[in-house]
Amino acid sequence: MTFNPNSDIGGGKVSRRGRTTGIAAGGVGLGAVVVFVVAQLLGVNLGDLSGSGGTTSIGQSQNGAADNVSECQTGADANADVTCRMKGAAASLDTYWGDEVPKLGASYSTPQFVLFTDTTGTGCGTASSSTGPFYCPPDTTLYVDTGFFDQLRGQFGATGGPLAEMYVVAHEWGHHIQNLLGTMNTIDQRDTGPTSDSVRLELQADCYAGAWVGAASTVKDENGVTFLEPVTDKQVADALNAAAAVGDDRIQRAATGAVDRESWTHGSSSERQHWFSAGLKGGPASCDTFGIPGSQL
Repeated sequence: MTFNPNSDIGGGKVSRRGRTTGIAAGGVGLGAVVVFVVAQLLGVNLGDLSGSGGTTSIGQSQNGAADNVSECQTGADANADVTCRMKGAAASLDTYWGDEVPKLGASYSTPQFVLFTDTTGTGCGTASSSTGPFYCPPDTTLYVDTGFFDQLRGQFGATGGPLAEMYVVAHEWGHHIQNLLGTMNTIDQRDTGPTSDSVRLELQADCYAGAWVGAASTVKDENGVTFLEPVTDKQVADALNAAAAVGDDRIQRAATGAVDRESWTHGSSSERQHWFSAGLKGGPASCDTFGIPGSQL
């Protein structure tokens, strides 16, 4: 997606933590196998990230040095720089869900959004870049190392593009919406398999991401300027390609040559594409992944 150059993204709530000087205590190293990366990729069950249940990181505390990405103020900035694009996405997502969540029966609050490098402390334990983007419910924060977008293209074979990057953020924002709605408190997040609560949760987050994309070109900044220009078919194709790239079946086949459906936690490539498209066309009301039979996922 392309931002309107004159849109005001200054209200996007994004902070950036500096490069750490050490390694995470008990964290996951960059040499972690791809199966572990995918187990955490775009996920929410990160309570044991540190390996010891702690939240300590060598060289970076959870509330350590950060800045608010103040150099990013306009849509033109977002079009030119990935960090600013994250801030622009945050501004649009925050405005969109601020209107939509009350319609779903809950009060809205803005999540924190942290960009980090190498390792960082979180309310779910210590995270490293190899963990992949994630949302941590205890501290209601999205964590993203933007270097993951290069990995998405290079390691997972996605075509990339701005909307593919923003799909990842919108998916994690979708987990925040589930947290606000109480969805996470009513399911078994440790359940696995093609019809498990874990898969349904992830597919719903994909659907919520699609819902935002479908409405994004109508979401306006405080001056009445739309944040984003209308989405193109090519951009939607990039987002769908990213969704497929992180499907359980595709990742397992690439990592081991086989597919183990009973270990799925995020859904197949086709399911992730289906639910993104459902949200794109039908909005949040079309995202009830928990109320349908498993055969319809």
